[in-house]
Amino acid sequence: MSEQPVATRRRQQESTGQLRRIPSQQRGRERFEKILAVASQLIESHGSDGLKMSEIVEKAGLSFGALYQYFPDKTSIIRTLAERFNEEGRRCVEEELAKVADAAALQGALATIVDEYYAFFRREPVMRDIWHATHTDKLLQQVDAEDMEFHAQAFLAVLIRLWPDRDRKELLAIARLTMQLLAAAVRYAVSLDAEEGAQAVALFKKMQIVDIGRLLQQ
Repeated sequence: MSEQPVATRRRQQESTGQLRRIPSQQRGRERFEKILAVASQLIESHGSDGLKMSEIVEKAGLSFGALYQYFPDKTSIIRTLAERFNEEGRRCVEEELAKVADAAALQGALATIVDEYYAFFRREPVMRDIWHATHTDKLLQQVDAEDMEFHAQAFLAVLIRLWPDRDRKELLAIARLTMQLLAAAVRYAVSLDAEEGAQAVALFKKMQIVDIGRLLQQ
């Protein structure tokens, strides 16, 4: 037997992290949502690493065929959940940045975004686990990278509006780094107990947000 068919089979078995299809009919949508709800419960109990397709089938009362009709692997389930949580975060960022009219308001908006993200991850243990998974799984890293770029571009638009004469590359670099640091600070804070986490968030807001204003005033 030649090696080419074997290599082809291996490539076909690799996880893509993509949905097979999105249901359009009511029954299909209900099944789709049930799968995600059961997966969330299992992740909350066992973590994303412990998520098994066989358990989803058992808990959801579905056949493997029904599950694989939408999700080819567990990575595609985790990715779908991550993208849904990210949509909530994006709405928060857009709402806060839309209020910004001057540098002082920008600092307030960033502080609110930090607080909202921290509160969100505190009350959503499933999202904390999924957020960790998006940083350790190569396929899921794309989801996080796309989300970070969305936030950076939204922040960049505000910086350009407030400082139109500044170099766009400089502002983009500031926007990207700011959002990366914000995410890292929140990730660190949620790894601590509630009291220490809140203190870490408060310290970050004092350090980073003030520095952005000073940098752009130079």
